[in-house]
Amino acid sequence: MKIAVLGGDGFCGWPTALHLSDAGHEVHIIDNLSRRWIDTELGVQSLTPMDSIQERCRIWKQETGRSLQFHLLDLARDYDRLRQWLAEHRPEAIVHFAEQRAAPYSMKSDRHKVYTVNNNVNATHNLLTALVETGIDAHLVHLGTMGVYGYSSVGAPIPEGYLDVDIDTPTGKKGQEILYPTRPGSVYHMTKSLDQILFQFYAQNDGLRITDLHQGIVWGTHTEQTRRHEQLINRFDYDGDYGTVLNRFLIQAAIGYPLTVHGTGGQTRAFIHLQDSVRCVALALSDAPQAGQRVKIFNQMTETHRVRDLAELVARQTGAEVAYLPNPRKEAAENDLLVKNEQFLALGLKPTTLAEGLLAEVVEVAQKYAHRIDRSRIPAISAWTRDIGSRVETDPEHKRLKSVS
Repeated sequence: MKIAVLGGDGFCGWPTALHLSDAGHEVHIIDNLSRRWIDTELGVQSLTPMDSIQERCRIWKQETGRSLQFHLLDLARDYDRLRQWLAEHRPEAIVHFAEQRAAPYSMKSDRHKVYTVNNNVNATHNLLTALVETGIDAHLVHLGTMGVYGYSSVGAPIPEGYLDVDIDTPTGKKGQEILYPTRPGSVYHMTKSLDQILFQFYAQNDGLRITDLHQGIVWGTHTEQTRRHEQLINRFDYDGDYGTVLNRFLIQAAIGYPLTVHGTGGQTRAFIHLQDSVRCVALALSDAPQAGQRVKIFNQMTETHRVRDLAELVARQTGAEVAYLPNPRKEAAENDLLVKNEQFLALGLKPTTLAEGLLAEVVEVAQKYAHRIDRSRIPAISAWTRDIGSRVETDPEHKRLKSVS
């Protein structure tokens, strides 16, 4: 297939582009490189050194003989160029990663909230409109998030997208299938909730074929493809805005920094390894809905864990200390999380679960590039409310954490 990977320079987009290219597809990467500009804004860089996207594509062709074509394009701001690109290249499938992905970044300030909504919602809506206007029958696979559901405890598994309910009517109860109710916990998660409504409308009104992947927290460093050459390595975020919790713990352990657990650590989250993430995208592409069908929704996760349990697991393996700190997020101190994920299992996914070898691999990568870590960027300080009474700072030597009220 000819596949466009939107946001193909990012944490999930790059390994997905390699995975699809390795499977023999013609892959086009579309990206505005905004994630690299955000690195500059935040004054932090990926733990792993990254060459330009053009150089990475060159190395991939050198190693495999397969071409990755890069196109610099801003989906949210340049609708005319997007429509023109689609009309010219006419992809058979589109994988949509082109959204600002960090909840903490989306809550840093009013400016970051506005940027996240403008970028994410406009990018999605521009893409949907352009597909209608060009008449391209491409299967759209979108990377969403489990976070649209929030983290309240309802005592029942979260279904894959839809919920059957009974509605009281004058003639009795009538069955109705509805989208599972969302309860986004950040502006970022809210944009993913809005994406769902856009998808429902364009699927029913214009017959677009859409799959929405509600993904858990991604951990890990490598896929089979990124291991082929050091310059193909994926980006790896460790800072308080973009670093995901398990990867952050493993980096902290690697450099002798306390594992930062915010609040009680009773937050239960869904997780998936990076290798499984790219496999799931490929499986979703192979199972496209027909025109006129409802949006297909998958829960893209393989296991759930409490944050404090993860910290204790990493601490046992590495000897690291655990530091409990004030939680900058506005969320329940404790929650359960039950999730259904039968669809990917039925398609043949064999989940990669937390294993000592894979955890050790992340620590080894962190140790290799430890000289690139800025310890002052590790604490998570982006607050969900402006009046939050505590913050986290490091001491002058950036060695120990302290809570400041």
